[in-house]
Amino acid sequence: MTLNTHRWWRDAVIYQVYVRSFLDSTGDGIGDLAGVRAGMPYLKKLGVDGIWLSPFYPSPQHDHGYDVADYCDVDPLFGDLAEFDLLMTDARRLGVKVLLDIVPNHCSSEHPWFRAALAAEPGSAARARFHFADGRGPDGAEPPNNWHAMFGGPAWSRVTEADGNPGQWYLHMFTSEQPDLNWRNPEVGAHFDHVLRFWLDRGVDGFRIDVAAGLFKHPDLPDSPDPEADARTRDSVNPLAWNRPEVHDVWRHWRSVCEEYTGRDGRDRLLVGEVSVPTAREHAQYVRPDELHQAFFFDLLSAPWSADAFRKVISEAMQDIAGTGSTVTWVLNNHDQVRTVTRYGELGTEGSGLGTARARAAALLMLALPGAAYIYQGEELGLPEVVDLPDDVLTDPIFRRTGSRARIRDGCRVPLPWSGHASPFGFTSGAESAKPWLPQPDYFAEYATDRALADTRSFWHLYRDGLQLRAGLPQLGEGALRWLQAPPGVLAFVRDDGLVCAVNFGTAPTPAPVSGTPLLSSGPCPAGVLPGSTAAWWISDCTNP
Repeated sequence: MTLNTHRWWRDAVIYQVYVRSFLDSTGDGIGDLAGVRAGMPYLKKLGVDGIWLSPFYPSPQHDHGYDVADYCDVDPLFGDLAEFDLLMTDARRLGVKVLLDIVPNHCSSEHPWFRAALAAEPGSAARARFHFADGRGPDGAEPPNNWHAMFGGPAWSRVTEADGNPGQWYLHMFTSEQPDLNWRNPEVGAHFDHVLRFWLDRGVDGFRIDVAAGLFKHPDLPDSPDPEADARTRDSVNPLAWNRPEVHDVWRHWRSVCEEYTGRDGRDRLLVGEVSVPTAREHAQYVRPDELHQAFFFDLLSAPWSADAFRKVISEAMQDIAGTGSTVTWVLNNHDQVRTVTRYGELGTEGSGLGTARARAAALLMLALPGAAYIYQGEELGLPEVVDLPDDVLTDPIFRRTGSRARIRDGCRVPLPWSGHASPFGFTSGAESAKPWLPQPDYFAEYATDRALADTRSFWHLYRDGLQLRAGLPQLGEGALRWLQAPPGVLAFVRDDGLVCAVNFGTAPTPAPVSGTPLLSSGPCPAGVLPGSTAAWWISDCTNP
């Protein structure tokens, strides 16, 4: 297979902007598109190639915008289409790519289609856009099947019909405010064709696709053989509702739409999928040459802190995913996961020193790997998870549906600290008393961007220096890697361009696998020694590993 080695997305580093928590320009405590514009020079200085914007479409915000009521507009909470166009103008001027988050598996219960479905009769064309079904048991009082929603509870809700009586049930694999669309209905695919073209015509560079392994359900909606296993996990395990073979035809068609636009001006448009499937081999099926360009490889994010575990998932990705002609899309953090500083420190209010050291080492490892990488906002500041938010401020629908704090996602979504010594830390342009939509802890002062930029030892400088070095190295997207012999607990590899990356997962100083002074290190790294929980880069011909 002949590869185009100059396609920007193959080795791009994209920064995920969680819009409502990035920067607030209006003083209402919620980030917005004008705030993204104001922060764009900061991101350009960091050195990223592009940004991915979380949903900003009109929405009742039951799941922070992932319940979309209109796919072709901007919620007034975040601005308007004119503000979006200004953002695109600024991004073009700065050379920053822009990806939008698109949510095709489900919409909002306030979407006009679903409102029409509720008003229509069973068997109507309006209901055929969703999954409506009669209930089981006496008077249809039981759900049509035993499926569980990813956010807790049953995956079905019953509606009240126009005559006031209990009626059919509708499917929602996340929350009751997010009814699943029926992709076997051609109207659904045609609608999303319109959505893609609407935003592509406004100049976007591509889309991050939410729940890309979803969309299609078994046509008979049978019971799951193991419903308890279908509760929310990293891997979508119900084969009746996820990872159906029909979904690949959708991605082939969407790829053809992107190629159509690329053919007009030579500018590649990117499709990157949120693909949660059990194995790298199944993952690879989504990034075949005529489907998605890339898909997030979550196995690195979920791997325990272990040299053996990291080596296993990296090897599988390089073999199965890169083998398709795509490049692996690495990720360590996102808006759904506990931040690395806390995750690697085995949970703590402010993140332990151990978690900090490990997160820095993991960042350097990720940026050294061939392929693309995604950074979640605040990752470059070393922000820890906020684990002690009081119950009365939690907004995650998982908490609302289950009553449990397990797996809730508010802690990684707390608004960014930009400056100052007290909340709102420059996040909002309002008065000092203005309250961000989630409370910021006092210790966020230590992580504010103004301090990070001034301290050359900060996370921010580690990322910035890593991105600068990475940009100067050839073959990032196309290169292979070769594992080097290393002591137990040390992971070391060399890439085709001579870059050596080594990570000591242990706690004792260890002889480095190559000699010489490191180009970049995640922590203090004397020549010839790689201390525990430290990563370093060298350039070497590896004649003497």
